[in-house]
Amino acid sequence: MERVFFGVGAISAGLAVALGAFAAHGLRARISADALATFETGARYHMYHALALLAVAWAAARWPGAATSAAGWLFVAGTVLFSGSLYLLAVTGVRALGIITPFGGLAFILGWLALAWAVWR
Repeated sequence: MERVFFGVGAISAGLAVALGAFAAHGLRARISADALATFETGARYHMYHALALLAVAWAAARWPGAATSAAGWLFVAGTVLFSGSLYLLAVTGVRALGIITPFGGLAFILGWLALAWAVWR
């Protein structure tokens, strides 16, 4: 699993950089300042959790098991739900997408707890 999470983390980090650059250079003149801040929040948490996937890859080599794998998949789900919903909310203005964001945040929290459990068990 360590290779999977390291690969997904590296790709996710590259995507976070690309989306952050897109926001800074391509969206700044097209969306409101509030929408841009929302997009940038998505990119920031996207990068944090791309790096977290690299940590999960390292942990999977050191402490393999279900909790480590769960942490990785929860970080992936959190990125899609949290960051993805913020990206879409910012560019579409559809406020209803905001209902998805907390589920991504919960996935992030559960991912960190699963990673802690994997280390301490």
